[in-house]
Amino acid sequence: MDEKIRVAVLFGGKSGEHDVSLQSATSVIEAMTPERFEVVPVLINQDGRWQAGENALPALEGKVEPKRLQSLKENIPTERSLPEATAKNLPALRFDEVDVVFPVLHGTYGEDGTVQGLLEMADIPYVGAGVMASAVGMDKVMMKKVFAQEGLPQGDFTFFLRQRLEKDLAGVVAEIERHFGYPTFIKPANLGSSVGISKASNEDELKKALLLAAKYDRKVIVEEFIDAREVEVAVLGNDEPEVSVPGEIISSNDFYDYRAKYVDGKSVMRIPAELSPEKAETIRQLALRVYRSIDCTGLARVDFFVKNSDGQVLINEINTMPGFTPYSMYANLWKHSGLSYAQLVERLINLALERYRDKKKTQTQFEEE
Repeated sequence: MDEKIRVAVLFGGKSGEHDVSLQSATSVIEAMTPERFEVVPVLINQDGRWQAGENALPALEGKVEPKRLQSLKENIPTERSLPEATAKNLPALRFDEVDVVFPVLHGTYGEDGTVQGLLEMADIPYVGAGVMASAVGMDKVMMKKVFAQEGLPQGDFTFFLRQRLEKDLAGVVAEIERHFGYPTFIKPANLGSSVGISKASNEDELKKALLLAAKYDRKVIVEEFIDAREVEVAVLGNDEPEVSVPGEIISSNDFYDYRAKYVDGKSVMRIPAELSPEKAETIRQLALRVYRSIDCTGLARVDFFVKNSDGQVLINEINTMPGFTPYSMYANLWKHSGLSYAQLVERLINLALERYRDKKKTQTQFEEE
């Protein structure tokens, strides 16, 4: 039997998506068969403290199946049951003892290139996008600027810094009213899972929405309202990515916000989406262009609008570490495309190792010819 692959599953984090990360990490851990993988859980608390090995397991109690949790505890060598660490004491985590890291982190301080940069410096393979793609994919303003440069179709947008909102909220509101009118969408530029997103239909709602978004980020993005269906596609791969069938979100709320995603459980996924073959292929090809535009690797979910008025397809955003439970859209899209959740997890780990081997071909020191 081949030697087991030692996988550090990194989860939690300081972002507003901490709880979502716990759900995703639980599913990833349960999908990795003990015969093939040795799992080393690594928790980042909401205050930024890191706990590895057995010390990370309490965060998974009540989430991971009890027998699996006990198996994890029994199979973590004592030298990996490490003390708490802070960002100033990361060597205590002994990443050199694992073969690959699976950072199941959503949002800031995890999906935004920060952890990816740390792992690059540690010279260890990791699942998902690299530093640049992660950073651009997290910052909605930079993302949309790249899309514009690539000539990709998208809705109108603008952005404001928190400092401007604090000094001239009335002026910002007046500018948005002139440019967009109502309704309009307001979002923190750097966050996911629809945290801090609002739809504003009047001046009072707009002021509240801007202040809410500014609580979560110094940069607030404002987007035009688009009357459209919401269609999503999953992308998987490195230099030769594959695309799933498209799926559609039928939201239980006015729009697909945090409550619709994670609380009320009434939103519906329609897979495959009811699209003509030509429209579905257009969306799939656009997803590949989006993926490559930010040099993404590993995985991503690309979200689209299909306008109700004329069927025009517009890009909404790319998520480089989408929700990752077996019930999340990303995994379901691949399930309907013929790839099971366990196969998906193993494929991602193999892609991480493949990308690391390719990176090693790059010479880092100058040698005169």
